[in-house]
Amino acid sequence: MDLDVFVASHQAEWHRLEVLSKQRRLSGEEADELVTLYQRATSHLAQVQAAAPDPTLEGRLTTLVARGRSAVTGSRNPSWRDAARYFAVSFPAALYRSRRWWVPVAVISLLASALIGWWVAVHPEVRDSLAAPDQIRAMTRPGGQYETYYSDRPATSFAFQVWTNNAWIAATCLVFGVVLGIPVLWVLFGNVMNLGVALGLMASAGRLDFFLGLLLPHGLLELTAVFVAAGMGLRLGWTVIDPGPRPRSTALAEEGRATVGMALGLAAVLFASGILEAFVTPSGLPTWARIGIGVVAEVLFLLYALVLGRRSAARGELGDVEESDRTDLNPVAA
Repeated sequence: MDLDVFVASHQAEWHRLEVLSKQRRLSGEEADELVTLYQRATSHLAQVQAAAPDPTLEGRLTTLVARGRSAVTGSRNPSWRDAARYFAVSFPAALYRSRRWWVPVAVISLLASALIGWWVAVHPEVRDSLAAPDQIRAMTRPGGQYETYYSDRPATSFAFQVWTNNAWIAATCLVFGVVLGIPVLWVLFGNVMNLGVALGLMASAGRLDFFLGLLLPHGLLELTAVFVAAGMGLRLGWTVIDPGPRPRSTALAEEGRATVGMALGLAAVLFASGILEAFVTPSGLPTWARIGIGVVAEVLFLLYALVLGRRSAARGELGDVEESDRTDLNPVAA
């Protein structure tokens, strides 16, 4: 494709579309002309992307198509309906579609943490390399740091601190997954090591059951949210390597929107786990009751992701924005 010839051939149409897109009132003939020119500009954009990618021309046509689309369909402000649809349809569908990534991530991470915990618990030389014996005793003894961590600050401020920290971890996994997933693996490694070392140290002190009684009420949901974020980030990273039958730019746009869109849903999940960690974990409830609350929260999330998400995915939902809000691209032979 000769871009100079292509631009010269269609310049007048693009200018006319720009003019009509800015008019507030259109006659019947002008409205028909607007729709026709908008469809042509969409086709032109697809042709450029497929046959002769040029960043400058693509940017110009993308802007022009967006303006034309807004003029044809009318602008739409976000509403409560959008939020309801996100949590009822888009978010669970994205969770379900990505299950083949985050479920293995969860299983492998938990097994690795358990293995590290066993290694730390049965090898005194490993514990000695982590910290001095007095420091380990200060962390693992009754009333030590592992125990008072959940109750030495006001519950409200602690919940906010936990939520922001975990939300940042999840956002890092989601956003930086595009860098071939490498930052995601680093975040996972840090979480696996921290959990494994804590399990091993408390096991070596004979207080593993007590520690699990503190960890499970909030940790089930919290860790699941982190695993989901990591799985989505790795999936996005793999899309860079293997976009499948879609053009790489299209695949990254679709998967990127779904991945970044997960941030809102996971923030809500982590907010719930932060509430559990601040108000349930250090509460005076019996251990069985605290763990039971955590198990119920985890089961509800899994039903939400795997049952409701399956139904949404079966209806063709991708976890992307609504079809009416996506960029228009016509299939074009290269």
